[in-house]
Amino acid sequence: MEQILANTKFGDPTSDKKPLIISGPCSAETEEQTLATMQALAKTGKVDVLRAGIWKPRTRPGSFEGIGTKGLPRLQKAKELTGLPVTVEVATAKQVEDALHFGVDILWIGARTTVNPFSVQDIADALKGVDVPVLIKNPINPDLELWIGAVERIQKAGIKK
Repeated sequence: MEQILANTKFGDPTSDKKPLIISGPCSAETEEQTLATMQALAKTGKVDVLRAGIWKPRTRPGSFEGIGTKGLPRLQKAKELTGLPVTVEVATAKQVEDALHFGVDILWIGARTTVNPFSVQDIADALKGVDVPVLIKNPINPDLELWIGAVERIQKAGIKK
């Protein structure tokens, strides 16, 4: 994991290293679909990190909101089969704990969560004492203060990457 990040611009936009490429299915709907997609991506040799959405925040109830925690073993298996690190979006402290339990290498906070300081703080609290990279998406309606606030909350939890 560290070597992959060291070979990319991750965290250093002034670097002349290659960009970090994260790819995978928007939604990990079935184990077969998830593993086939991730193995095909790994075979290209162009992907640094595999991703799949398992928690899909939706505006309206009744919409498909992802498969949830049962998708984490799929990510773990993809990691084992390909040797590539995996990442997943988290929106709650419980999701952080579950993702870390299954060996997720990078967490990301989605645009919908970034706009809620209470949610970001809960995630930050769950990350205390953990050394894992965290990506923070810009808010749906761009708001630099909300984005900076999210970054600061995660940094105060001790996350350096």
